Amino acid sequence: MRRERTSTGTVWEQQVGYSRAIRAGDTVRVAGTIATDDDGEVVGPGDPYEQTKHAFSIVADALSELDVSIEDVVQTRMYVTDIDEQEQVGEAHSEFFGDVRPVATMVEVSGLATPEAVVEVEAVAQVE
Repeated sequence: MRRERTSTGTVWEQQVGYSRAIRAGDTVRVAGTIATDDDGEVVGPGDPYEQTKHAFSIVADALSELDVSIEDVVQTRMYVTDIDEQEQVGEAHSEFFGDVRPVATMVEVSGLATPEAVVEVEAVAQVE
């Protein structure tokens, strides 16, 4: 089975020992992703809408590294620290994916890797 991986080079990936995304056969899985910039700082601290859009842009970049596009995404998961912000997270998801409309799950969690992060996203893509 064909297996490729990509990394964004964050300290977390090296420290924890994981890849940003792995393509195994015809499935691509993108690891939990929070909205950080190139320096590892959280983008839009406390802003669920901005964090969701930025995190999915990181997902899109990881997919692109494996020659996969957003149009191939079939499933997303969103972890939020406050379920009352589901409307903002959902709006960002809808704007980002448009007509792709992957199946989606959103769950509330007690915390993420850093206190400034209020959203973490994952994606699964299916390719031929």
